Amino acid sequence: MDPLHQFLIYPLITITVSGGDVSFTNSALFMLLSALTGLGLVVGGMRKRLLVPDRMQSAAEISYEFVEGIVRSNAGHEGLPFVPFVFSLFLFLLFGNLIGMIPYTFTFTSHLVVTASLAMVVFIMVTLVGLLKHGLHFFSKFVPRGVPIALMPLMIPLEIISYFIRPVSLSVRLFANIMAGHTMLKVFAGFIVMMAGGLGAVGYLLGILPFALVVVLIGFEFFVAFIQAYVFALLTVIYIQDALEMH
Repeated sequence: MDPLHQFLIYPLITITVSGGDVSFTNSALFMLLSALTGLGLVVGGMRKRLLVPDRMQSAAEISYEFVEGIVRSNAGHEGLPFVPFVFSLFLFLLFGNLIGMIPYTFTFTSHLVVTASLAMVVFIMVTLVGLLKHGLHFFSKFVPRGVPIALMPLMIPLEIISYFIRPVSLSVRLFANIMAGHTMLKVFAGFIVMMAGGLGAVGYLLGILPFALVVVLIGFEFFVAFIQAYVFALLTVIYIQDALEMH
């Protein structure tokens, strides 16, 4: 089977509004499942509020404290009001990546349109935060300090481009890593099936190596699933800190 077939988006419930297709797709389904899983962790973990936390409460508290630590260490006390937003974003991406590791599921973070949409939400929010806090002085961040006036016509456009390219780098990093990892898994899994089906007993013997590689890749993909959610959250915090402090 085509290793890219796993990334195909198809409608589960066809919906048309004023001639436009707004169908409920497999991508939408797994985005909903990811959001509900994160919500279930938080609500289920904090419902009892035990003095000695159980496993779910411990998982919820550790996750929140982990994200709060990222915000506190990078954006300081001023960035703490943004912890709920970053925490929600982190859990949404993390569970989306992890659920996508289950066979016959769908990984919505492997689609650029999804990661780009999330990156644009972050970009717009950060820009609004900077404008609300600093007003028109926010645009002074595009004027590098200590640069000779003669170089300003060159440096200012570069600063503007580097700022507006943030959502591109933020979205492509997540999309590319997830898509590449899942494609590799599918390719090596295909080798195992091909060898076992075409070469009989010899094929099963030769399939040991790609099978071992698949096991290693699965473990690596779980690591990547966490790291990519962490990096997305971390960069979001860094952008928030940049908007707050105008560095």
